Amino acid sequence: MLGIGGDRGFATVLLIDDDLICREVIATLLTLNGYTLHTAVDGAAAVKMLDEEKCEPQVILVDVRMPGLNGVPLIGELRKRSKASIYAISGSSLPKELESVVDGFVLKPFNPEALQKLLDDHKPPPPSELGSEEPVVSPKILSQFRQMMPEPTVREVYVAVIADLKKRGEALDEAIAKRDVDQVRRIGHTIKGGCGMAGARQAARLGALLESESDQLNNSGAIRHELKLAWENLERMLEMEFPR
Repeated sequence: MLGIGGDRGFATVLLIDDDLICREVIATLLTLNGYTLHTAVDGAAAVKMLDEEKCEPQVILVDVRMPGLNGVPLIGELRKRSKASIYAISGSSLPKELESVVDGFVLKPFNPEALQKLLDDHKPPPPSELGSEEPVVSPKILSQFRQMMPEPTVREVYVAVIADLKKRGEALDEAIAKRDVDQVRRIGHTIKGGCGMAGARQAARLGALLESESDQLNNSGAIRHELKLAWENLERMLEMEFPR
């Protein structure tokens, strides 16, 4: 069952559950209430769906006790691919290591009111802040670099910045999956400092947001997504300013 529903006023939901009856019951409840719903029969299918960009959910409901890819490793893979809020659904209480990596939990069997309350309480991530009016790179710093260094050397500076951002992005995925607030803040501090020195303004601002992230990491997934957009913007800047 893919992409059913369709009221744009409601969150898009990805449901991951190996139990056919549970999928059908939850799907019926959600679609009757206006949600757009995508379903996956197991963790591997959900990861493939996200990799192939078949859906972009704001909420993921996942049975954390399925055969194959499940539990903490599955949550980690979902965090790498989506900025959605992730809620566990399970027939038994969650161990602490799972509680620490999800945004909420509903115990099966749950009634329609419990499911609706979970979705009503969902707060969508903040909208993109990467506006076209925000420079990818500070024109002043770029001009200074060009006065100080040959063009190929300036290009290499930004190649190094992009490579470092991608590396920090991988570390950030792991920290978010583990709900490691301190590590998220450390990564943000490093990004803010390095990108600030290079004049990469979009990335530096996002690093500062990560450094100030709350203990609940409410916006970290969305900021991580924006960080990827920032380094993609840097790559486009390189091709425009320093064509090979």
